[in-house]
Amino acid sequence: MKNILPTIDYNKIPSPCFVLDERRLRANLSLIKKVKEEAGVEIIMAFKAFAMFPVFPIIKEYISKTTASSLSEAMLAKNEMGSLAHTYAPIYTENEFDAILDCSSHVTFNSLSIYNRYQDKIQSYKAHHISCGLRVNPEYSEVETDLYNPCAPGSRLGVTADLLGDKLPEGIEGLHFHTLCESLSFDLEKTLSAVETKFSHLFSQIKWINFGGGHLMTRSDYDVNHLIALLKSFRSRYPHLEVILEPGAAFVWQTGELVATIEDIVENHGVKTAMLNVSFACHMPDCLEMPYKPMILRAKDVTDGEFVYRMGGNSCLSGDYCGEWEFDHSLKVGERIVFLDMIHYTMVKTTMFNGVSHPSFGLWTLDNQFKLLKTFSYEDYKSRMG
Repeated sequence: MKNILPTIDYNKIPSPCFVLDERRLRANLSLIKKVKEEAGVEIIMAFKAFAMFPVFPIIKEYISKTTASSLSEAMLAKNEMGSLAHTYAPIYTENEFDAILDCSSHVTFNSLSIYNRYQDKIQSYKAHHISCGLRVNPEYSEVETDLYNPCAPGSRLGVTADLLGDKLPEGIEGLHFHTLCESLSFDLEKTLSAVETKFSHLFSQIKWINFGGGHLMTRSDYDVNHLIALLKSFRSRYPHLEVILEPGAAFVWQTGELVATIEDIVENHGVKTAMLNVSFACHMPDCLEMPYKPMILRAKDVTDGEFVYRMGGNSCLSGDYCGEWEFDHSLKVGERIVFLDMIHYTMVKTTMFNGVSHPSFGLWTLDNQFKLLKTFSYEDYKSRMG
């Protein structure tokens, strides 16, 4: 898929604001639907990466099912997408489990012990069929950042092959693995080899297998044809298995921006910092946690230019900054700073630390109009504190 350039008039966007481009969103959805249909697999959207439910009517034109990692996400699937969720969480609690069953078609368990704890409750549940799965850990991953590597030594996620033996517990209908993060199809190919080596002897006992997320099929250098061939090949080896993929970032990869404004410029020992009305700690936490340096519209990596700036956040955390970037001019107070590719994961991870308000969010429509979808206020902060 070739990247579609933004057509947004950022001067029409309030600041701060996350803005999603409908044209780019539909391009991603079209590609995902193509993979689903040509490969003969089920592709569902992971709320952990994107949960902007006002645009679910657009999503539902292309896919109909989603994956949840909590009761709230499962409720969002049922209430806003109109379908029962494929639910996986590292743990389930007694006070939420009945409600999770009400909102789920599939429930996957992280360990044998947590499955055993709830097995009787599932068997006695009569409202609709719950297909139970078990997350497995193939102890292989191409992910290099430990924070996002679910197969690192000592991982708390998934059951290793040595704990399973040759017989799955009664009632388990599927296996789930998740080893990728913004990965290519060739990474999936290596992972599948490890999964088949360790777990294929159990495939005759199950009805479905979930390949998890991290399949960044909408990235410009992703080999979609290789992915389709890989999925077809797997299905030919195990024709009785329903194959499920649950990407998150791929749905909204490079579909929107975070629009901020410079409120001040400070200098300390030659370091110039543009002080913004957004926060890395509150609004872009992956920039600090991973860490990574996001792209900024009309800025570049530092070479030997004159106009070099660090970007500073508006919380009181001393480390609430990122950078540096080089611009082609001297920045001014009131100037817009547009952070690129800020829709996946970023929006769902925002916090109200320091009482810093969330950016609003909206949609740039196909007819080049801005539609404001949500604003935040003191009442939102207050409601979280008591």
